[in-house]
This record gives sequence, structure tokens and C-alpha cells, in this order.
Amino acid sequence: MEISFSPESCPQQEPVKYQSSARQRDALRIGVGSLPVFLYALLPNRLYICSAIIQMESSSNSAEFDYLFKLLMIGDSGVGKSSLLLSFTSDTFEDLSPTIGVDFKVKYVNIGGKKLKLAIWDTAGQERFRTLTSSYYRGAQGIIMVYDVTRRETFTNLREIWAKEIDLYSTNQDCIKMLVGNKVDKESERVVTKKDGIDFAREYGCLFIECSAKTRVNVQQCFEELVLKILDTPSLLAEGSAAGKKNIFKQKPPQPTETTSGCC
Repeated sequence: MEISFSPESCPQQEPVKYQSSARQRDALRIGVGSLPVFLYALLPNRLYICSAIIQMESSSNSAEFDYLFKLLMIGDSGVGKSSLLLSFTSDTFEDLSPTIGVDFKVKYVNIGGKKLKLAIWDTAGQERFRTLTSSYYRGAQGIIMVYDVTRRETFTNLREIWAKEIDLYSTNQDCIKMLVGNKVDKESERVVTKKDGIDFAREYGCLFIECSAKTRVNVQQCFEELVLKILDTPSLLAEGSAAGKKNIFKQKPPQPTETTSGCC
């Protein structure tokens, strides 16, 4: 069974609520009734989950694009993934509460002479949502690995946890990875050096950049460099063409395995 996040498929039910008013502006709310079935188990706890947000553009030409790419943001809770995404898609910054479940936004951009539609998925970094977000690796052409330069453990966990998840769940061997050191505006509190990031990027064969969601330093460049690399990869370019556009917003619930517990 496939669950589509297209607006046409959403029943008229109470919409998912957002913790931040900034997330409500120019956004399309996705009804609770359209959530994948594996998310309903969380609803009794009154968690506002999977606040899927589609950033709409006023331009009448926003629906016209050459390629559609799926980008995934991963990393520990509190490293600033949601703030980076907000800074990129709306040119604003806001201190946000940790993401619960999965959020996504759509951004239309012109990069490399192409009109692109970017579907950017922001995953929760908390341990309890680790299995929930695993299905969202499927079909991603780009993965952004974010850490906080002021928290050493968020950098260490990229190697010990997140890099292993990419190997386990990513369905695209040509997927482009970008290592991002966030919060460089807090230079006096830095514990992860730029050299640490460069060494990691060389070891794992990924792009690397440091930025600040708060001051917007290198935020635009982060996404542009990732997309340019995707455009330079023939297999990924083919996936983003018309033939693959229809599948980006469709996800299948994770299938239970023999070792899956029946308890929450």
C-alpha cells in the first residue's frame, strides 16, 4: 500500500499542528488522516507528528521544473537541521523544538541553469524515532549529515550511528552525501575543528561545508553545492527527470520483520 502526500489525497480532518508559527506561513497542512499507518501508534500520546509542510511559491511558474530531487537531512537532535531548512527555504531563522517524526518542505530553485524542485526531508534525531525515519532514505539523491560544532558527541555519532544508517537504508549507491558543521556563529564554544570535518569527509567520500543557520553563512552554498554534484551525476540526473517525478512524494510504511517487537 502506498501513501501519497499529495494535497488531493488528504481527507478533510483536523490538520497536524506545528510548534512554530513560522512553519504555518505559506504552508499546506497535511491532514492526520493521510499519515502512514505506522505513525498512528503515536497519536494516543498526543504527539504532533510528521508535520509535512509544502512551501508554496507565489510565482505562477513554480510548477514548471526540469528535475525533481529528494534530499534528506539527518543527524542528532538539536544540531539545527530544521533551522537550516527554514533558513534555506524562507530566508529566516528561528530556534525550533526538536522535530517529531518527519517534516518536509519543497523549494523551487534555479541552479546550474536548470529549474529544480527540491523535496527536502527533515528527520527526527531522537533515538525513539530511529526506525520510523528509516523508510525515508528510500530514493534520496542527496543526504545532508548535520552536526553541531559545539557538541563533540553529535560529530562522533555521525560515524558511529548515522553513516551506518546510510549504508543500511539508502537505496541509491550513487547518492551524494554532504557533511555540514552547523552553528559556526558560536566560535568561542567550538569543540569540533574544521580539520576534523575535512578528515571525516575525505574518509567517507562526501562533500563538506561549515555554516550557520542563525547568520545564514554558507546556508545557500550548502544546498547549491549538493545539488550541483547531483546534476553532475548521470544516474541521479535520470532519476530526477520526468520518469521519476511521480514517486518522490510516495512512501510505503516500513514492513515488520521477524525480530520486530509488538510493543511501543
